[in-house]
Amino acid sequence: MPAKVDKRHRTAFVCQQCGHAAARWLGQCPGCQAWNSFVEEALPDERRQRAGVDGGRKPRPLATVTAGQSLRRSTGLAELDRVLGGGLVQGSIVLLGGDPGIGKSTLALQACGALARQGLPVLYVAGEESPEQVRLRADRLGMAEDGVLVLPETSAEAVVEEIARTRPSAVVVDSIQTLHTTALGSAPGSVGQVRESAALLTTHCKATGIACFLIGHVTKEGTLAGPRVLEHLVDTVLYFEGDGAHALRVLRAVKNRFGSTNEVGVFEMGEGGLVEVANPSAAFLAERPVGAPGSAVLATLEGSRPVLVEIQALVSRSGLAMPRRTAIGLDPGRVALLLAVLEKRMRMQLHDQDVFLNVAGGLRIDEPAADLAIVAAVASSARGRPLAEDVAVWGEVGLTGEVRAVARPDARLREAGRQGFARCVLPAGNLKGLAPVAGARPRGVAALDQLFEALDLA
Repeated sequence: MPAKVDKRHRTAFVCQQCGHAAARWLGQCPGCQAWNSFVEEALPDERRQRAGVDGGRKPRPLATVTAGQSLRRSTGLAELDRVLGGGLVQGSIVLLGGDPGIGKSTLALQACGALARQGLPVLYVAGEESPEQVRLRADRLGMAEDGVLVLPETSAEAVVEEIARTRPSAVVVDSIQTLHTTALGSAPGSVGQVRESAALLTTHCKATGIACFLIGHVTKEGTLAGPRVLEHLVDTVLYFEGDGAHALRVLRAVKNRFGSTNEVGVFEMGEGGLVEVANPSAAFLAERPVGAPGSAVLATLEGSRPVLVEIQALVSRSGLAMPRRTAIGLDPGRVALLLAVLEKRMRMQLHDQDVFLNVAGGLRIDEPAADLAIVAAVASSARGRPLAEDVAVWGEVGLTGEVRAVARPDARLREAGRQGFARCVLPAGNLKGLAPVAGARPRGVAALDQLFEALDLA
């Protein structure tokens, strides 16, 4: 039976796997036998008292609940609005994560300035920096707005009191790992402190209709630091991705209660901060080599937006017993499957070759429509034949070597034509009902042998 917790204690240690409670930390849970699963939590009664939850709320008919476009406002950054689903919803909690130095604080501060220019007061809670450091960044970004209030504070209770006093339209907490609550005795940044601080802010902001941005650190594995339950507390989870060696940054939603999770926003980091990229295709193809084997242009979809990106492949003889297979920005399992199809169906000798694949520009592609571009890039590099400069490809490849139709070929074809790609190789199944596009000639292929003929790789 679960251990009884003394109600005189303010906190308890609870297993995150089965909910078993104990008065002290245990290495192994006696309930489910999980290791290192105990986390210090505040007792439920005290949590409700701190959050000010009143039990007098009554249910009401759903038809009387008002919800519409008036609850959503623009942040002033079109790319951020796109990822949020059309704007910032009042009372929503947004968790923004990313690698150190990727530009999370810059993006949040620019959003604060854009909101302040609309006459909306914003509270910026600086847990990691002093107000002077925040002002220096604001001067560099050219947005020292009067409507942005800076609060150097790490106490969650003090932050909630200041929010209640100033009543801003939005709050930015930079970062949630620096906050702590007096209800727990653990150090700031611990699992319990992060969760309790976030829960305290979430409860207050939702009750008052104040939008809140929580900036979170990312571990070396690429996940948000702290408990995964933090992602369940918030309404939207955004990841700010990019390579430090490249100026392009991609804002991606992995959870969104108020919009699609497939949308991405593209920014370019410059001396004056982040600049929105209105034409991502041109940005991703800006440094594409001409006449180089192993380069293929893919028309992919990022949410509702078609984007052209370059798939690069390098195939070289391996001196190892097990040749290397490296894929950056692509699913390694999917790449291994496609290489096996090429060996079996097209008789390409890849078993003694190292194969390296990369999505130029730092974008990550997960959709199966990238299969045809991967195959074309690998075949081009293996046979030393460059693809034509004006060719774009997309399509899914099956295990028998067939080419399967993909979603929204019309949008991909229009984007390819707009960027000057006159020849488009796509699944034959997508040709049916496809509207013609000026400047772009589609050619359908039903199998890999037809693809090799269309690209002059046979």
